[in-house]
Amino acid sequence: MTPVSTYVLIPGGWHAAWCWWPVAKRLRAAGHHAIALTLPGLDDGDDPSGYRLTDAVDYVVSQVRGLQLDVILVAHSWGGYPATGAAEILTDKVRKVIYFNALVPVRGRSLVDDHPPAGRDLLLRLINESPDGAVAPSLAYVEELFMQDAAPEMQRMVADLLAPQPGGYFLDALNVDPADLGVATAYIASDSDCAPQWPAAEFASRLGVEPVYVPGTHLSMLTHPDEVAKAIMAA
Repeated sequence: MTPVSTYVLIPGGWHAAWCWWPVAKRLRAAGHHAIALTLPGLDDGDDPSGYRLTDAVDYVVSQVRGLQLDVILVAHSWGGYPATGAAEILTDKVRKVIYFNALVPVRGRSLVDDHPPAGRDLLLRLINESPDGAVAPSLAYVEELFMQDAAPEMQRMVADLLAPQPGGYFLDALNVDPADLGVATAYIASDSDCAPQWPAAEFASRLGVEPVYVPGTHLSMLTHPDEVAKAIMAA
């Protein structure tokens, strides 16, 4: 009999629990527990101003504390930051961290500072010019970075679901090395993902693992949920 696992699914920037729902349903259908989180400031209608990375980390910690042992964190995209910060605190609760198309942080380096100069300057400008310090979503993000393989109707629907990303989440660094978390890690990547600033092999190398590939682009948990769920269960 396959052991039952508890998966806590952490969305990336601009996204909320909804992006994980198709995969969560498949994990539950396989007999596992799956909980998809919406991080502070990213729910529909939230005020995104004033949040810092510690708010996201603390929220993940608070949600995991009440669960059974042997939780598996699954982080998408920017969600790699709060997942890493939470895993350091929750070594008694977390069995593994699975990074899916995720940004694996470097100790002392924020998401903004982990970008090449042009990307760093663009993010800083978007944050500094925003009245609430948030990075607004756009249809172009979905069309060009997140879901190039999806139909236009689906791209527009996903763009309508995105929320402004609190800028503080991109500006803060973690004082932890993901390779030294004291828990197992894995890296799953979509074979046509072009959203992260570095290749999947670079992020996986920060963990000391090899990436496992699934089909699709950055949001393949929506376009290829069967393959993503199977890869998560096999990781």
